[in-house]
Amino acid sequence: MATATYIIRSPAVILSGKGTVSDQKTASPFQIPQFSMNRRRFTALFASLHDDNNTSDGSNKIRKAVGLEKLFEDSPYDVSKDSPLHPRPLTSTQLPNTISDGPRLRVAYQGVRGAYSEAAAEKAYPNCEPVPCDQFDAAFEAVEKWLVDRAVLPIENSLGGSIHRNYDLLLRHNLHIVGEVKLAVHHCLLANHGVRVEDLKRVLSHPQALAQCEYTLTKIGLSREAIDDTALAAKHVAFEKLKDTGAVASSMAAKIYGLNILAENIQDDCDNVTRFLMLAREPIIPGVEKPFKTSIVFSLEEGPGVLFKALAVFALRQINLTKIESRPLRNQPLRASDDNNNGSKYFDYLFYVDFEASMAEERAQNALRHLKEFATFLRVLGSYAVDTTML
Repeated sequence: MATATYIIRSPAVILSGKGTVSDQKTASPFQIPQFSMNRRRFTALFASLHDDNNTSDGSNKIRKAVGLEKLFEDSPYDVSKDSPLHPRPLTSTQLPNTISDGPRLRVAYQGVRGAYSEAAAEKAYPNCEPVPCDQFDAAFEAVEKWLVDRAVLPIENSLGGSIHRNYDLLLRHNLHIVGEVKLAVHHCLLANHGVRVEDLKRVLSHPQALAQCEYTLTKIGLSREAIDDTALAAKHVAFEKLKDTGAVASSMAAKIYGLNILAENIQDDCDNVTRFLMLAREPIIPGVEKPFKTSIVFSLEEGPGVLFKALAVFALRQINLTKIESRPLRNQPLRASDDNNNGSKYFDYLFYVDFEASMAEERAQNALRHLKEFATFLRVLGSYAVDTTML
């Protein structure tokens, strides 16, 4: 089987990503596609291709992906808390014991039914089977352990900024970014039927959703209480039959949990968009036939102008940067400055960068070769098509 491996080494750090490359645009569910060894070899900076097959007949072995078992008995009209219509999200402890039972592409997301992440998963992979997970970690693990085929997870919001947890998990897990999807977020104020706005004393929702609706909620005079996600807030209000508590969530959550929409589009800014990443075990082979984006992460030695030098490798080649995010390097102690006079200490940082170019382009390959000359660590997270649509 052909395997794509990209490893960039430094004296202090050695991290790698490893996965199987498909020459099909969409892989069949539960199967690693075959890869033609006649395909042109890509630069070693992105992927070095080699044949791992040691069988005498030359045939490639195909691993079967392991799906998720049905968590509850079939009871389509049961709307109790533990029914198939409202299943509990998967946790990390449940993952190892699940099995496959269907042909549909399974896509993990964080939250419960009605979450914006579920809508993003369905936009990214129409006709998929969305699989709820209680935490971001569980969604990453589900893909790694072949329990689902893909994961769709938020990475940034136009109002709330970056989701730092997922940046950290991208480096911790060996998954590849294979696409992005942008979703316009329309918040609604939900309550049980018969409850009026003036009856409400508090509102539940995800902290970012509450922040995005701060002006409206303050005007109404509601106290705010944070909860894990928007749809979970709607589910809690519905199942507990609360009369003085509302939820900020989607219109789909209102439909799923039988709530009334008291007000629509209550976000303070109408341009409220969340960007999600599509994650898979195998990277895709980048092309040049449409706009592509590449995501990388790297670290640098401390020193004057080092970050400027790193960013200049893109500017010199007319490559546009769309995102830069810095995160402290975990498990790395503070380092003393080389300047003995001030005795200061500083953090080591990882820099996450998105740039508008495909790794199939020579200029992108040359930019990363240049960056590798002075970066202490460099990893390509994925090269994928840009999402130019929005719901």
